[in-house]
Amino acid sequence: MEKTLSIIIPAFNEANTIEIILKKIISVTIINHLKREIIVVDDASTDDTVSLAETFRKAHPEENIKIVRQDVNLGKGAAIRRGITVATGDFIVVQDADTEYNPEDYNTLLKPVLDGFADVVYGSRFMGGEPHRILFFWHSIGNKLLTTLSNMFTNLNLTDMETGYKLFRAGILKSLLLKENRFGFEPEVTAKMARVPDIRIYEVGISYYGRTYKEGKKIDWRDGFRAIWCVLKYNLFDRKTFQ
Repeated sequence: MEKTLSIIIPAFNEANTIEIILKKIISVTIINHLKREIIVVDDASTDDTVSLAETFRKAHPEENIKIVRQDVNLGKGAAIRRGITVATGDFIVVQDADTEYNPEDYNTLLKPVLDGFADVVYGSRFMGGEPHRILFFWHSIGNKLLTTLSNMFTNLNLTDMETGYKLFRAGILKSLLLKENRFGFEPEVTAKMARVPDIRIYEVGISYYGRTYKEGKKIDWRDGFRAIWCVLKYNLFDRKTFQ
């Protein structure tokens, strides 16, 4: 029986890139003949994100594309959680609506799972020989500090906890009690995934084409402080893991 990869795209005011990323996604031939389910979760955009996604969906009826709208802007984490409830595939990956992450890396993320070794695969921007755009020094330091702090509590040895590319067996991800609405999703899901009995977490190198604030990057220093709080909160104070 054919298996399916569900691709969740949280999107807020991404009219400049939503068509580009959708084209990139459908151009990828997924290994092992996996089917794909594309779920665009619009987080109450005020631009043409939804209309452009709808136009793309209608132009590609052969693709399984679903478009879900949030009535109120709640944040990336809330959009991902909505996408998780809608997803029907065997595996789930989160794809940012911008072009920082390359869908060609899906196969790299999938391989350890399909080979029977992994339940979760993190795509690291800091390992491997793939292309990486050089951007902000202090962002990279912040990412490494957050990853180190997370590793201290989870006893994992990740190089990139904050990566936007995480691939999960759907059943495991759907079993987690996730609460974060914004960028705290990354440390929260990592803390809770680390507590799943006998979980097998792998990490692979991916490419990264980061964008600047002028180009539309949305995360800022406040999200960094929130991420620190989330590492502490979900590892020390709020340890309820499952639904």
